[in-house]
Amino acid sequence: MTTTPTTKRLKTSAMIASIAEEGQKTTPAPFGHALARAAEQNPAIVGLTADLGKYTDMHVFAQAHPDRFFQMGMAEQLLLGAAAGMAQTGLVPFASTYSVFAARRAYDFLCLDIAEPNLNVNVVGGLPGLTTGYGPSHQATEDMAIFRGMPNLTIVDPCDSVDIEQAVPQLADSEGPTYLRLLRGKVPTVLDEYDYTFELGKAKVLRGGADVVMVSSGLMTMRALAAAQELAKHHVDVAVVHAPTIKPFDAETVLREIDGDRLVLTLENHSVVGGLFETVASAVVRAGLGQRIVPVALPDEFLDAGALPTLHDRYGLSIKAVVAKVLAEL
Repeated sequence: MTTTPTTKRLKTSAMIASIAEEGQKTTPAPFGHALARAAEQNPAIVGLTADLGKYTDMHVFAQAHPDRFFQMGMAEQLLLGAAAGMAQTGLVPFASTYSVFAARRAYDFLCLDIAEPNLNVNVVGGLPGLTTGYGPSHQATEDMAIFRGMPNLTIVDPCDSVDIEQAVPQLADSEGPTYLRLLRGKVPTVLDEYDYTFELGKAKVLRGGADVVMVSSGLMTMRALAAAQELAKHHVDVAVVHAPTIKPFDAETVLREIDGDRLVLTLENHSVVGGLFETVASAVVRAGLGQRIVPVALPDEFLDAGALPTLHDRYGLSIKAVVAKVLAEL
């Protein structure tokens, strides 16, 4: 009897939302566990969510500290208003919702109730950029562009579980409001293989390279590191600079690394408008450097719905797409 060879079926469901590569090491709910641990040391920490505890990993904190958890329901403006009031009394709130709701729906409450009085409220935004397949209603492709113009607001775009776990206590201890672009669920663990420690406001050189410099943030740092390994097979030596804090931006470290004649790219899980690319480009212009910067970013358009692997290929965020982009530029 003969059999027909089976081929792996391509899945295109929007439910496929993991950013982990096949076989990649992951850590479950790093934000929730880090917040619960931080709360054991800091009795002022409280957690709030707008009906999204399970989907922002806030449920882990809620189980560990039920008397310090507040479910605000589907009311994002109330969420931030309540967090502002708590901060006024000396508490340290972490308020979680989806990035689209924090940026689009509750912007004025964050701006006037929290940022203007410079309160220590930490907004945690799930599904940043293209980390969901549910289309423009859920894809926060422009959240950093919206928030970068807000005075006093610190913006953090973590790469992996290491970044998140180390960032949480630093955000709690920092003065003023913060916005964390949350990676949730089973989050890849990548930076433990490098000589790296998260420092709020600092960029770090993860690896050196003679031919190309990639300046990256968020999940694109893990893609940059993987692309660098692939490009080495093409005899292309790639440096990777991870910039997890978008604002305030560590221009000194980034400019020191990109100054020269190497090909420079920025990699971000965000629109090409108003995010890391324009942050780096602005720093280059202000410093008077004549450096060309090539962006790897999402296009300035509303994106399709579908499975993340398909969409990341389509919009240029996959490892394969990054490698092809570098080779084409060289």
